[in-house]
This record gives sequence, C-alpha cells and structure tokens, in this order.
Amino acid sequence: MSKTIAAVRADQLSQRDTWISIGIIGMLFFIFGFVSWVNAILIPYFKIAFTLSNFDSYLVAFAFYISYLVMSVPSSYLLKAVGFKKGMMFGFFAMAIGAFIFVPAAMSRTYEVFLLGLFTLGTGLAVLQTAANPYVTVLGPKERAAQRISVMGIFNKGAGILAPILFAAVILRVGDNELFQQLDTMSPEAKDAALDELIRRVILPYSVVGTVLLGLGIFVRFSPLPEIDTEHETAEVAQANSSKTSIFQFPHLVLGAVAIFLHVGTQVIAIDTVIPYANSFGISLLDAKVFPSFTLAFTILGYLIGISLIPKVISQVNVLRICTLLGTFLTLLIVFTSGPIPFWGMTVDISILFVVLLGLANSLVWAGIWPLALDGLGRYTKLGASIMIMGLCGNAIMPMIYGYFADLYTVKLAYWVLFPCYLYLVFYAVHGHKIKRWKLA
Repeated sequence: MSKTIAAVRADQLSQRDTWISIGIIGMLFFIFGFVSWVNAILIPYFKIAFTLSNFDSYLVAFAFYISYLVMSVPSSYLLKAVGFKKGMMFGFFAMAIGAFIFVPAAMSRTYEVFLLGLFTLGTGLAVLQTAANPYVTVLGPKERAAQRISVMGIFNKGAGILAPILFAAVILRVGDNELFQQLDTMSPEAKDAALDELIRRVILPYSVVGTVLLGLGIFVRFSPLPEIDTEHETAEVAQANSSKTSIFQFPHLVLGAVAIFLHVGTQVIAIDTVIPYANSFGISLLDAKVFPSFTLAFTILGYLIGISLIPKVISQVNVLRICTLLGTFLTLLIVFTSGPIPFWGMTVDISILFVVLLGLANSLVWAGIWPLALDGLGRYTKLGASIMIMGLCGNAIMPMIYGYFADLYTVKLAYWVLFPCYLYLVFYAVHGHKIKRWKLA
C-alpha cells in the first residue's frame, strides 16, 4: 500500500528523487504528445470521412484545445485542493473517457460526437498540463529550467513523430488513394457504406488508448512522484510579492500567456496544416503523412541543441530570441518562395520544407517562455501556470484563422497569419518578459 508523501520544496529533493520525478513527468509528456499530435492525421482523415471544408476540418484542433481556455483555471483550484498526483490521476481519467467517446461517435459517424470526445480528451490534458509544466519548471535551478523543459519536449515530440505514422498505419489501407478518388463518383448508398467503414477504423486504436490512459491514471496516483510545495515562498519572493493581491499584477506573466497563445498557435499550424498544404501540390495523404514527423524531428533537434548549450554556452533568453527571429524569417520564405525539389523519394515544393523547418524555430520557444513568465510568482505559481495553460487555446483558435484564410485565399497565403505571431514573440523575448509593473504613462 502506498503511503501519502508530504509536500516538499523542490530544493529539498535528493538528486535521485529529482531524476525519478523527471522520468515520470517525461512519461506524461510522451502521452501529451501522442494524444495531441495525432490530430495532424485526424484533420485530413475527418475531412475526407465527413466531406468537410478546411475551416470545418480544423474544428478538430478547436474542440481539442478550446478546453484549455475553459478548464485551466478550474484545474489550478483542483490541484490546490488535491495536490499534483491526484490531480494528474483525474486528468488521465478524463482523457480516457474522451477516448472511449470515439466508439459511439464512430458507430454513428457523427462529427459532433467526435468533437465532444476531443473536447473531453483536451479537458483531461488541461489538468495534466497545468500540473506538469510548473512542476518541471520548479524542479531544479531556474537557470536550467529551459534545459529540463527541453528534455520533456523530446518525450513530447518523440511521441508526436510516432503518433501520425502509427495511427496512419492502423487506419489507412494500401488501396485508400483509389477509394478517396472514387468517392465523388459513387452512389449515395455506396459512398455512405464506404465512409462508415472508413470512420469505424478509429474504434480499435482509441479503445486501446482509453484503456492505457486509465492504467496510467492509477499508476501516477501510486507512483513515487513527490508533491512539490509551491505555496510557501522564500523571504525574498514574499517581500517582492507583499503588495500583490491579484495574478494580473504580474505583467511578465500576462504577456507570457499571450506569447504562449501565439506560440502554440504557430506550432500547431506548422504541424497540422503541412499535410493539407502538401495535398495542394498533388501529394497524396499516404505520402504526405511523413511531413508532421519531419517537423517534429526538427523540433527534437532544437531540443538537443538546447540541452547541449543551455546555460553553459548561451542563456535560455538568447535562445528564445534566436528561435523567434528564425520563425519570422521562415514565414516569409514560405509565402515568397516556390519551386520543385527532390525530398524523401518524391518531388515537393521548397516552401513545404520551410513549413517543416518551423519545427526547429518553434523548438525552444515554449521552454524559453515558461521560466520567464513564472519567475518570482511564489504562492501564485499554480494560478499563474493555469493562466499560461489558458494560452494553449491558441491551438484551437489559430488553426481556425488559418483555415478561414485558406478557404478565402489559398493555403499558401494563409501562412501570413504566422507573421504577426512571431513578431510578438520577438517582442516578448527582447523586452516583454522584463516588464514587472504596469505603467499608465
């Protein structure tokens, strides 16, 4: 029988306990990545199965990530009441329910029920993210926070590389390209039968996912993961926060939440739109399924660079500045360049590779923003983390904006939505994180 572990400060943990905690949290980030980035294949898959427009297909991302806006603050109160471990358990249980909702959704081929399942998955993930991100941020020296978050990112994006490929291997068949081309010429009855068969392929994988999530919830609850005390402040932090009565009195946090909103939006656009963008050049879904994995591979490359260089060679804030500037430059290359080049045994437009390279630009932005935004919050850390997690609704809103402009103009010109996002991220990296007090004049 597991005994309850009293909450301790992060600096009281032994090196062994710290590494065990990092390993368990790394497993959580792997699950985050697997469940989140499978949307990259779900979006074009549902677009075919439900004959959706670009805008409607991105409701997949919207339903999944809008839950962060709804649930992040309630998640912080849940964690405050029951602690990190029980909160994570409840998060896994909510995700399992969301996965199981896919079964009746597939049996009835009802898009709205799928969206409910995705929202429920996102609700559980909001609880887990609200717990895990501040946990790993405070789990050691703050100047190495970006390094630790980069390790978590490798787990997350490693799962993201596997998720679209494994999911596509389970649900797609060799003859599906011909099936997709014949759908418009089928009789209504034959088309309905084909689409029913197509959508029911998700039942088995999501039943397995739901079962695994249930098991993980029980495992985390009884794991050796210690409770981290974020309620008691050091004398220095308590003195600095003595006049603070509201979380919104921390400008660097509020501006950081906006930065997270825009960053995750740019990240999900880079990953979830690259398959439809490749389709616009005549590349089939079966061939284009590799592009999200390449994008995530470049993200992992960025994490490895960060782990190697931060903080000995370069500070985490300077890495953030470099990444945001690179994203700005790559956006311009996507919009203004074109031309065929050979890649991975096929001929692709060069602008597709610039979309893939956004994975490198985005790699260390999350890791750079979190320690800057949570710096000095003390007893406000959990609530501050929930405000940051609210920013993850950018994953829901930004793809919808992209989809709107893709329908209105072209999928290429729609990438202009990234440009102002990266400009703001440059501002936060250079100046925004330094603002500690709101100034009226």
